[in-house]
Amino acid sequence: MRPDDLFPYDQDHYGGLAATDELARNARITKGSRVADFCAGLGGTVRYLAFKYGADVTGIELTPSRVAGAEELTRQVGLQDNARVIEGNVMSVPLDDTTMDAVVSQEAFCHVPDPRQALSEAFRILRDEGRLAFTDWIANEPLSTDDAKLMWDGMAIQPLRSIPEYRHLVESVGFKDIRAVDLTTEWAPILRERLAMYQRLREEARQAGTPMGHDAFHESYVRFVDLIQQHKLGGVRLVASR
Repeated sequence: MRPDDLFPYDQDHYGGLAATDELARNARITKGSRVADFCAGLGGTVRYLAFKYGADVTGIELTPSRVAGAEELTRQVGLQDNARVIEGNVMSVPLDDTTMDAVVSQEAFCHVPDPRQALSEAFRILRDEGRLAFTDWIANEPLSTDDAKLMWDGMAIQPLRSIPEYRHLVESVGFKDIRAVDLTTEWAPILRERLAMYQRLREEARQAGTPMGHDAFHESYVRFVDLIQQHKLGGVRLVASR
C-alpha cells in the first residue's frame, strides 16, 4: 500500500488536503522539519506531512486505540521512519523543550479542557522562531445555554471563543506575529454536504435494520450545521511564531 492510497480516506478535517497544505505553508514545513501534530487521531495529517513534505512528524493522541490504529496504518504504508503517533495528552506533551520546528492541529482544541495549557505546551516544545498553525471552531456569537449543552452532549465541545478571544489566548502564552483568518464562509458548504451525506447513511442504515449511529451526535450535528449557516459558529485558521 502507498501513502497516497490512504489520503482520500483519512483527511477528515474541513477542506481536506488543501487545508493541510495551507497549514504546512503557514507553518513553513519543508524537508527535514520537525513537526508535532496535536490531537492526531489516526495520523492522516502526520503521514501526509511526512510523505509530501519530507518532514519528521510526531502526532500526539490521547486515545490508545487510535494510537494503535495510526501506527498500523503508518507501518502499512512504510512511513514509520519519519512519521509516528504516540500516546499523550496535549496538555502535558511527552516531548522535550525547544525540539520542534512547527506545531499543527486541525479542529481539535475545541475538545481540549484547557486549551491555554495546550498552547503553552506548543510554545514550550517549539524552538525559537518555530511556528504554530491550527484550525478550530469559534463562536461568532455567544451560544445559548441549550445550544452549548447540546454541543457538549453530542460532540464533547468545550466552551468556544471568538477570534479576538482566541488571538488573546495565543498571545497570553508568549506567541507573537499572530494572524487569524475567518473560515466561517468557507466551512459552511462543506458542513452542509457532510450533513447530507451523514443523513443518507443514517437512512440506509434504518432501511437495512442496522444501528443508525449515535442519536445525540446526530441531533447536535444538525444544530451545529445550522449555527454555521447562520454564522453564529464558525472556523478560524490561526498562525503565530514563538
